[in-house]
Parts: sequence; structure tokens; C-alpha cells
Amino acid sequence: MSLLKIALEGAFTNFKRIFFAADRVTDMELRKQISTLSVEVDDRVDESACIGCGGCANVCPTGAIEMKGLASPTKLTDDWIKSEVPEINLEKCVVCYYCHDFCPIFSLYGQKGTIHPSCVGDQEVDIDFNQPFKISDEKLKVISQYLSDNSVLRNREEGD
Repeated sequence: MSLLKIALEGAFTNFKRIFFAADRVTDMELRKQISTLSVEVDDRVDESACIGCGGCANVCPTGAIEMKGLASPTKLTDDWIKSEVPEINLEKCVVCYYCHDFCPIFSLYGQKGTIHPSCVGDQEVDIDFNQPFKISDEKLKVISQYLSDNSVLRNREEGD
């Protein structure tokens, strides 16, 4: 008799969870998307705010970020044309946040990073690349080393 009681209580608990969201934090909209197989994945790259430098791909320790070409390159300054933007392969991503932390928009300019392994969120990047910008020599040295040379991480992992 107690085995039947346990089974009925379990079935009732699962029924409440599925249909009434008892003890869940998933909202109704997300449950509807899941049930109709129409879940919208959060943006992980803000292509309009990204400058296309490739720094995120250079610092990614797992090679989860590849730069993909743009159909229409964008001129950012007289000397800089953005021709590609990053794309994260979620099967390789280990959510280390290097891509976000070393994004020049975040690390140099203090704005929201244009790439994030979970969700980049809404961006409102307002930077005038034609204006001079001051950054400490030490910070610039560390950041430029990582952004310009993807062997830095490999060497660090190998103990060099």
C-alpha cells in the first residue's frame, strides 16, 4: 500500500510541477518556448558594438571563438575597417570569461564588453575612436600582449 502511495504522490508532485510551475522559477513564457521547441538563444556577441579586433579569439583557451567575415565591412575610423566578428562555439566554451574580460571595449574603454559566454545583454556603446584615449602603460602592456599573441595562453599552460 505504501508503494502505491509513494507512486501517486510522485505523480501528483510532477503533475503540479509541469502544469502549475510549483516550486519552479521558470516563467510561463520560457515554458511555452520549451514546449513548442522555439527557445530563443540569448545573443552572445553584439555585432554592432564589436570592433572586430579578434582579441577574444586570441585569448580563448579552448579555441571556442572563431572570427566570421561580414557581408558588408564597416569603416570605424580612417585606419580601421571591421571585416569580421566573433562567433562562440558553445560546445567548446568553458565560460572562463576571457573573451569578455579582454574585449578592448570593456578592458580599455570601461564599457560593457561586446562578447559574453552567457548573454551579452543590451549594449549602448558610445566611443569616439578618433579621439585620443589615455590608459596606463601597465594595463596596456598586459592587454596588448594577450590580444595580439594567442601563444601567450598556450605558453602559460605549458609552464613557459
